[in-house]
Amino acid sequence: MPGEQRTYPTGVPCWVDVTASDLDEAARFYGGLFGWEFHDATSSDAPGSYLIATLDGEDAAALASGDDARWMSYIACEDADAAADAVLRAGGAVLDAPGDAGPGGRMATCADPQGAVFRLWQPHRRPGAQIVNVPGAWNFSDLHAPDPAAAQRFYREAFGWQVDADLGAGMFRLPGYGDHLAATIDPDIHERQAFAPPGFADVIAGFTPSDENARWWIRFTVGDRDASVADVERLGGHVFSATDTAWTREAVVADPGGARFILSQYTPPE
Repeated sequence: MPGEQRTYPTGVPCWVDVTASDLDEAARFYGGLFGWEFHDATSSDAPGSYLIATLDGEDAAALASGDDARWMSYIACEDADAAADAVLRAGGAVLDAPGDAGPGGRMATCADPQGAVFRLWQPHRRPGAQIVNVPGAWNFSDLHAPDPAAAQRFYREAFGWQVDADLGAGMFRLPGYGDHLAATIDPDIHERQAFAPPGFADVIAGFTPSDENARWWIRFTVGDRDASVADVERLGGHVFSATDTAWTREAVVADPGGARFILSQYTPPE
């Protein structure tokens, strides 16, 4: 449905942004790496600056001024206050109470019981990312957690997420999301994914057991992993590792300010 705005039902990750102490340097880095362009969306009463990054004219992500260099994943909700209460009931923490973020929406900063930080987003003018899953755009938010059972229990109770054996342990799904996509911006999704296990169209996030501290990792699609790794180094970032899986070629990298993220090239088996 050309021209239709991408919307996100309650419980679906909808937006990502990165905090940087030097926004000019961050804009230079991400513009060079992903081809993003930027416009200022800072509200008049905001203590810092907020730059919306666009790709092909569509909202892709954002850069926020601040000293804590990290990428953040946002989860959509109809009511940030009610969603924050649900986080608390499920055993999580509300680090910053719900508050208005200018005309774009209302948000809260939360953490799950293992310490992985995320934000809630109640949209007003900005429903979330409008371009995803293409080179230069956000692809997935992946939870890494040392206690898989506890993580699954929290996100199920707080947001209704499920982990189905048929899909493997590495995927969270929200029942009905595939139908939402079919009814809005992707009418052919069920036919296109007919080869996949039932529920695959409902997948909304990744999940990986990890011995490290719990955190949300942000993954971006690239057309050529090795070329993008070279760009990261050329632009002043850092490359930590590169791995190949059955379906992807990936790299863990960081921007010049130290915010880490994942580059992912889709390379399905022939």
